[in-house]
Amino acid sequence: MKVSYVLFEAKEKAVLITEDFDPSLQPNEVLVKADYDLISAGTELANYHDLPNTNVFGDDRGIYPRWPGYSVSGHVVSVGSAVTKFKAGDNVVVPWSGHRSWFKKEEDKLFLIPEGVSQQEGAVAHLASFPFLGVRKLQIQLGEGVMVAGLGLLGLIAVQLAKLSGGYPVLACDFSEERRKLALELGADHALDPREPDFIEKVKSLTGGNGPNAVVEVTGYLSGLQQALEYIAPMGRISILGCTRISDAPINVYRYIHGRGIQIIGAHTMTRPKQESHPGYWTEKDDYATFMKLVKAGVLNVKPLINKIVSPRQTPEVYKELGFSKQPPLGVLFDWTDFE
Repeated sequence: MKVSYVLFEAKEKAVLITEDFDPSLQPNEVLVKADYDLISAGTELANYHDLPNTNVFGDDRGIYPRWPGYSVSGHVVSVGSAVTKFKAGDNVVVPWSGHRSWFKKEEDKLFLIPEGVSQQEGAVAHLASFPFLGVRKLQIQLGEGVMVAGLGLLGLIAVQLAKLSGGYPVLACDFSEERRKLALELGADHALDPREPDFIEKVKSLTGGNGPNAVVEVTGYLSGLQQALEYIAPMGRISILGCTRISDAPINVYRYIHGRGIQIIGAHTMTRPKQESHPGYWTEKDDYATFMKLVKAGVLNVKPLINKIVSPRQTPEVYKELGFSKQPPLGVLFDWTDFE
């Protein structure tokens, strides 16, 4: 039996590898065939380009190979003798798994995709858990103004979650006109270009004069955080959802944070609880369950975020396009369905 997987062999060199695979299972393991597999452009391109701070636990610049990918849907092919939660034919989320055609996973590492949620939608579940955490940590109150800064996959999901959480108005900003338009279609009340000369004044005007009470910062740049500090309301909260890997600009902490009572909240997924959810801090699996419920009900829409489905055989070309194009695609799924 063969398994194929995506590998970054060196900086800016992505390849598809095929090698032998042993499908035999331990009693608590499940054999899963991948169906669809979402590329997380922010994290993966940071690794592709060998940016600093790609590892939250330490600096691993220059160290290759790397195995990208972590948000996969698949179906169960067989189960070990002690498995009780899954059976052959079940559709499942396979988190933290890499881009690959086959998996052997312990059953507690998988999550069931219910009927009514497609495999393509299910492939978004793990990545979607990141904006779930970023929005939850803000503990948005009904009627509070919210800004989502940066409209990649995470930001466009955060727009919808801020709206569902009772934020009003929900503002969004991004350089891309196309992404601003999509944010409006997905529920944003206003979508702005942060390059406009009167951007700060517009944001404050649209939120009653003081600025938004809560900001989801997903640009990944300190310039985006600095701008948020200039338009946020006094005593406001900023959730750092995007990975700001390069500290390339000073921020006047006294003027913009300390003196105005601003809360800066780290929202990396590694800061969530492992066992029990509590207000503002939910486990991955509880967020997966909420994702499935909202998608199935039609109140969270992730289909418009996927604008390209490609074969993993196109791996080198896909990462070149994502890594070097001036207008890269928003959401890209690998389609593993024709791999044996």
